[in-house]
Amino acid sequence: MKLSTWDPFREMEAVLDRYRSNPERSIARAEGITRSDWYPSVDVSETQGAFHIHAELPGVKKENIKVSVHDGVLTLSGQRESKHEEQSKKVHRIERSYGSFSRSFSLPDNVSNETVEANFQDGVLEIDIPKEEAKKPKQVDVKIS
Repeated sequence: MKLSTWDPFREMEAVLDRYRSNPERSIARAEGITRSDWYPSVDVSETQGAFHIHAELPGVKKENIKVSVHDGVLTLSGQRESKHEEQSKKVHRIERSYGSFSRSFSLPDNVSNETVEANFQDGVLEIDIPKEEAKKPKQVDVKIS
């Protein structure tokens, strides 16, 4: 038998994932405090030289995606338009989410905000955030008079 350490944050993330997958039942939506209609699935990874974010955005047009960095926070936002507005067909089930989305990520101090790159292909947005060398504190000798 293998023992594992209980991680309350993993459990909390599982609960949040359930709410994200069904926003109609989301507490945040019921209280009117959410800004997004849905949340894209995102993977965040790190290499020695950069952080990488991969967001699944199927059905979203490139021109409907915005990536910005402000005060150490990277924000990914946009809109997926509904294709179910035709009155000539009868829809039996809608499980995919539509509308606006927004995800924000706090960036560590050792990244370069000015050189963030993004690429969108086949419904996947890839964002690369290069790391900077750690800035060493500068020592100044002060002369005593």
